[in-house]
Amino acid sequence: MSKGKSVVLGFLVGASVSAGVTLLSTPESGRQLRNRVKDQSMELGNLLYSLKEESLKLKNQLLRTSKEGAVLVRELTEEMRKSVEDWRDTVEPHQENIHQSLEQIESSIKELESKLNSSN
Repeated sequence: MSKGKSVVLGFLVGASVSAGVTLLSTPESGRQLRNRVKDQSMELGNLLYSLKEESLKLKNQLLRTSKEGAVLVRELTEEMRKSVEDWRDTVEPHQENIHQSLEQIESSIKELESKLNSSN
């Protein structure tokens, strides 16, 4: 006999012996064991079905949320752009006056500094 055939034969004999020992040492009858395996496989099937359903619900919720989020971001961006434009329109006409006032304040501060320095 070749080496490969003896390995296969040894594997088959070992599997048969272990299956026999398992069946003989199992505290349940074959019918009870089959019923338990059947029940557990049904529970597993139900669990997988529930998991699939919940996954689909989550996927749909994520899609809705991302679409709503995109709309909200667009709206917020538009509102911010409009607010900046309104602020610019409000400030721009007064910008020259603000610069003049700042220049006057700066010159007044320089005058006060020079008067303080001359009085010391």
